[in-house]
Amino acid sequence: MIRTTRTTSAAPAARILGSLLTVALAACAPATSVPIANAVAPELATPPDSAALAAADSVLVRFVTTKGDIDVMLRRSWAPLGATRVARLVASGFYDDARFFRAVRGFVIQWGIPADTAAGRAWREKRIADDTVRESNRRGTVTFAAGGKDTRTFQLFINLRDNARLDALAFAPVGEVVRGIDAVDSLHTGYGDGPTGPSQQRIGAEGEAYLARDFPLLDKVLRARVVRVFAAAR
Repeated sequence: MIRTTRTTSAAPAARILGSLLTVALAACAPATSVPIANAVAPELATPPDSAALAAADSVLVRFVTTKGDIDVMLRRSWAPLGATRVARLVASGFYDDARFFRAVRGFVIQWGIPADTAAGRAWREKRIADDTVRESNRRGTVTFAAGGKDTRTFQLFINLRDNARLDALAFAPVGEVVRGIDAVDSLHTGYGDGPTGPSQQRIGAEGEAYLARDFPLLDKVLRARVVRVFAAAR
């Protein structure tokens, strides 16, 4: 399963590895096409407030990464609680400098533990309830990682292939990559997962210093910003 851990000394290490991953990698489905935006929209000069984000139908956000820009359309109709949470985190600058710390080639890319350990502690207990799964975890969709029922906080993953098996496990996509899927595909996956990859517990405790020292090739989000807010239809 795509899990998160509570990054404290008492928390057990959570792994993507397991029966689900084994089955998913063994039964690779054909990748679906990912919509690509025709024009590059400029970032908003002033972040929208929380009320505007909560009321929006969709929010276009940009993750400027070390491999290029990745534009994600957050869709409230897919997951109202999750889409709003991600939009608010992006608007606050929460994801700036966060590394793509878990990369399983042909499965998912996961990120979201902030470089600033204080920011992680501040949001760790601000969990949101699960959204109903209304869209499949197809290639290019963005979904919260979770450690069980109603445990979503700030970690996200991008599906690198069609992972429909996650749908029945309550992983509700909150949006999709609409520009920059080539950047997603080029993110570093050399460290893998399991014992060879970074420890979520240590990222939470030590932040960027740990990753820069022990996993320097990991790509990162240089900054994440809201690009456009689409109002709900009246």
